[in-house]
Amino acid sequence: MLQRGDCCGMRVNDIAVATDLSRPAVSHHWQILQDDGIVKVRKEAAKNYFYFDADKGSIDSLIAMLSHVKAIMLFLPDRDKGELCSGRRRCRLWERLH
Repeated sequence: MLQRGDCCGMRVNDIAVATDLSRPAVSHHWQILQDDGIVKVRKEAAKNYFYFDADKGSIDSLIAMLSHVKAIMLFLPDRDKGELCSGRRRCRLWERLH
């Protein structure tokens, strides 16, 4: 939406087409983003338009969560190369993160 310059918002069907996701999947994810204050919805008759209007706190929380996920992923085995997860590895990971 931001790259396309749709500052007035986009409908779920348009987002689904642009992302090759199903309409229910888009609705589900946008509802989560709306609940967390990342996006808002503008109603126009029977149509809903979603748009980004996040406050700084919501974006900071999202960035912190993604940074935490990235840190965890650095310690996970590369399953594409057939590496297995061991209990010992999980314990070391847990100790480093907490």
